[in-house]
Amino acid sequence: MSEFIEFIRELLGKWGPVSARRMFGGHGLYFDGVMFAIVMNNRLFLKVDAHNRAEFENLGLKPFLYTMKGKEIALSYWEAPDAIFDEPTLAVRWAISAWDAAMRNQATKADHTQKTQARRRKKSRPPA
Repeated sequence: MSEFIEFIRELLGKWGPVSARRMFGGHGLYFDGVMFAIVMNNRLFLKVDAHNRAEFENLGLKPFLYTMKGKEIALSYWEAPDAIFDEPTLAVRWAISAWDAAMRNQATKADHTQKTQARRRKKSRPPA
């Protein structure tokens, strides 16, 4: 694991244990089993959704981009502000915001899955 990832884990240590797993040439960062950030090329990107996007936009931060079939694809992970690397309290606040976004995303997916399954059950019932 890179020194940068170990630095991030230590930076967020007061929040709790953060784990890292290899993925797509980088690493996913997890808290309580939920991925809230990615590290690519020694750069930290935090999970963003409609609730916290304005904070990132107001600082002029940009989403993580990759190219697929000649098109740029933006993920819902945005650059972390440089200020967090010098201030653990600020780093934890931003990490919690990203984790909250990841949790909301999971809840939305679970709700969608439940609704889809309910529709399938309803369609598969024999007529009364």
